[in-house]
Amino acid sequence: MKLVRVRLIGNAEREFEELNKRVGEEKARGVENSENQQLLRSIKRATELVKENPFYGAQIKKKLIPKTLPVDNLWKVNLTGYWRMLYTIKGEALEIICFVLEICDHSEYNKLFGFKKK
Repeated sequence: MKLVRVRLIGNAEREFEELNKRVGEEKARGVENSENQQLLRSIKRATELVKENPFYGAQIKKKLIPKTLPVDNLWKVNLTGYWRMLYTIKGEALEIICFVLEICDHSEYNKLFGFKKK
């Protein structure tokens, strides 16, 4: 069985770092539960599920992959509060690496894929 690693890169890495910072500030103020904390837990849980099974998420059809994402496969995991985590899978001889490309809210997800409001 191959080793599976999950790496956050680009926008996902920046979003995760900012979220982690906000959660740290909330905890310093004594806030025990917030939307930010729920989202952070949701991201951590999703990355663990992807480590266990790289094909955990819903696969995005190739023709729907945004041109702004230079990948040939894309997977989506729904997070709490209508957020989404988008990742791609790269395989090597000894391991599989899942690169998390985006962590975005519902409106950013719609914008990325060109979905319009009805």
